[in-house]
Amino acid sequence: MLAKRIIPCLDVKDGRVVKGRRFDLRDTGDPVALATRYDRGGADELVFLDITASPERRATAAELAARVAEELTIPFCVGGGITAADDAVAILRAGADKVAVNTAAVRRPAILGEIAARAGSQAVVIAIDAARQADGRYEAVIEGGRVPTGLDAVDWARGAVAAGAGEILLTSIDRDGTRDGFELELTRLVTAAVGVPVIASGGAGTAAHFTALFTGTGADAGLAASIFHEGEIAIVDLKAELGGLGIAVRPSAEALS
Repeated sequence: MLAKRIIPCLDVKDGRVVKGRRFDLRDTGDPVALATRYDRGGADELVFLDITASPERRATAAELAARVAEELTIPFCVGGGITAADDAVAILRAGADKVAVNTAAVRRPAILGEIAARAGSQAVVIAIDAARQADGRYEAVIEGGRVPTGLDAVDWARGAVAAGAGEILLTSIDRDGTRDGFELELTRLVTAAVGVPVIASGGAGTAAHFTALFTGTGADAGLAASIFHEGEIAIVDLKAELGGLGIAVRPSAEALS
């Protein structure tokens, strides 16, 4: 059985990590300092998202990837504002292991295959922000959750994988920052529809939420932000609790020492 991954997410705005409820943001620290703390604290991977890059039409700078790569020993992904394969390759060359694409891929799915052709599909993450509709379906939204696309999120997950994505970062806009638990139904639908790893995001508030995610869906990883940033849950303790319940997780550095 493949070990489940615990992934802190660092939303970056103007070079600072920010977090809030449904994109109502507050400053929570320096990205490199937080990344180093998570590396030492048992995180399996990290995700950095420049959440203002797409709305402001800025390319994501490779500078952040280079700074982070100097300090980390664990894999990390960078996303936000990637509009061409050249943008992605620059970030990967700077030291990132993966790139995440959202808005640009919805508008031109071929970008996923173009990045995969140059870096391999394992380096291409399709970030899907999904909002539940009145009829029960989930719609993919872009531009930081502000713009509806009319695309069914599950159908788009299939299409993105067919276009070249090797992993899915699936965020429930409705659960973002609420700490009410992951959107399990959405996650189950997407994991059943694709054959690539799925990272679930949005709603984590307790260790029990990760347990429900890993036992009730096919998710490969759980991603969270504020509960880790604010020290409410230590990753080493979370892994110990999950492991005690029989859920396969990778041992943290502390457990190995």
